[in-house]
Amino acid sequence: MVIRPLKHPRALLRRPIVREVAAFGLVGGAGFLVDVGVFNLLAYTVFLHTGTSGLLVAKGVSTTLAIVANWVGNRLITFRAHRRSDVGREALEFGIVSLAGGAIALACLWVSHDAMHLTTPLADNVSANIVGLALGSAFRFVLYRFWVYGPRAERTGPIPVRIDP
Repeated sequence: MVIRPLKHPRALLRRPIVREVAAFGLVGGAGFLVDVGVFNLLAYTVFLHTGTSGLLVAKGVSTTLAIVANWVGNRLITFRAHRRSDVGREALEFGIVSLAGGAIALACLWVSHDAMHLTTPLADNVSANIVGLALGSAFRFVLYRFWVYGPRAERTGPIPVRIDP
């Protein structure tokens, strides 16, 4: 492998891995907004006085909704050139990886809230939505890239866009 110096900073954007990471970040950002918004809506309204169990349910629901949004976004944007023809299997593998990544966020929330007794809304959000999502996102990107959308699967390639008058 030869590493060549960049002649212009924009040349970095032409590298496929950089484009994938950037697209993954944008799709993930949208999923993050879904996750954080639904978590806070549920945790501090519906599950306000239910303790840790309510927080964990709120995080589980918000994570599930974010997974659906991220699968659609990653399939259509980030990994569009690597989509599989077996959509069901792709969705299942994506879901497995996403749930494992979501479990990382749940574990961070549990450690912060129960083990460390940091029980403020700020502590819950930092542990679940910053630390947990950062660790889970790194885990997910690697497994999406090398397992779900990896080289071993049959691909469909990009969906052609057709505009009818």
